Amino acid sequence: MARPKEKTFTGKAGFILASVGAAIGLGAIWKFPYMAGAEGGAAFLIPYIFFSFTLAFGLLLAEITLGKAGKGGIVTAYRNLGGPFWSVLGYLGILIGFVVLSFYSVVGGWCLMYLFESIVGFSASTPQALGSLFGELSSSPSISVCAQVGFLALVGFVVAFGIRGGIELCSKILMPLLFIFMCILIVTGLCQPGAWKGVEYLFMPDFSKFSWKALLDAMGLVFFSYSVGAGCMVTYGAYIDKKTDLISSTFWIVTLSLLISLMAGLMILPANFAFGMDPAAGPGLTFITMPAIFSMLPAGQFFAIVFFCCLVVAALTSAVSMLEIDITWMVQELKLSRPVAVAVCLIFMLILSVPCALSFGVLADVKFFGKTVFDSADFLVSNLGLPIGGIIACMLCAWTAWDRVHTEWTTIAAYPTRVKIIRLIIGVFCPALVLAVLISGLIN
Repeated sequence: MARPKEKTFTGKAGFILASVGAAIGLGAIWKFPYMAGAEGGAAFLIPYIFFSFTLAFGLLLAEITLGKAGKGGIVTAYRNLGGPFWSVLGYLGILIGFVVLSFYSVVGGWCLMYLFESIVGFSASTPQALGSLFGELSSSPSISVCAQVGFLALVGFVVAFGIRGGIELCSKILMPLLFIFMCILIVTGLCQPGAWKGVEYLFMPDFSKFSWKALLDAMGLVFFSYSVGAGCMVTYGAYIDKKTDLISSTFWIVTLSLLISLMAGLMILPANFAFGMDPAAGPGLTFITMPAIFSMLPAGQFFAIVFFCCLVVAALTSAVSMLEIDITWMVQELKLSRPVAVAVCLIFMLILSVPCALSFGVLADVKFFGKTVFDSADFLVSNLGLPIGGIIACMLCAWTAWDRVHTEWTTIAAYPTRVKIIRLIIGVFCPALVLAVLISGLIN
């Protein structure tokens, strides 16, 4: 059954940009740079790149193909390809979409807050003062919830306009803009005295820092960096037209996502070394260290605005893909119109997410097994939901629905050996690595 034209991406470029936007989140901005440098530089990058083109490629191809072959979002596609049992498993993706946005919208709200602060001018300039500022903003119930509501409203606004008029148009505008903004910050950072030490920190191999834990960290970072496991790529795959080649599209998604991760490293680490800041500051790198650096730069306010625009774009495009999982389910399964689905979804999302926003202030002492509401939601998704979702997608693609799935790869249909290799990657290699990530996450 052919999909209506207005319900598909306009073509390969639109699909790739939307998918790259889904894959590039805030983790790529702060987590990849400090992990790569702290765990061996190029010694970490080599396995990271390898796993990007094997683990990430296999998982992305599996999810995208399931969506296209199953002609629907995660629940509909799983039912069409595997039957009622698999559709029940698909509801895990619906749940993940809600839980991810419940805490991700908090961080997205922080990005909006700091974009506003950068526009009006930060009231603090030292790391200590900026740390206090972050504590005040994140612990304030009114500020944190209002910022979160603003971010969710922005996400809902994009999704309400549908695939072409909302998600694809947003990606076609924001992804090139993200690339330009990052280039501006990279050039600025590299022009500072001492910046080259940051480049060496990122790219020079130091095998003394590399270990089995670093290898697992590389696998885990790849898995979480490409937005696989929740079903957003299944959802996007449902909106691909018949002409779009899945193999080459997946390759470009991996390549561009990897490129932006490397650019994030060049955007942050050289500037950190140039001004003597700690490159392993983690989340604090985003909201404390970088504003401190901008305060020492000529025209620093301009660069702060550009940087936080990058963060808002990264947060928005990822959040849009997560919300679309649930919107597609409501439209296809509950038969709601898209505007109604967006309104209903955002109301439930807000109810679910407010406790996460308050977990840095009035609910800071409310803990489950030693974790705040925010940390509990993050743990459940990152260490359980996403890995299990990834394994389910691989099993359905490579084994249960194989006969209906691999026929979508028309460009390699004449090369049975390549098809068999891809099946081994999706059906054996990827599940084994994801299981290792799952066990490692639970142990740690």
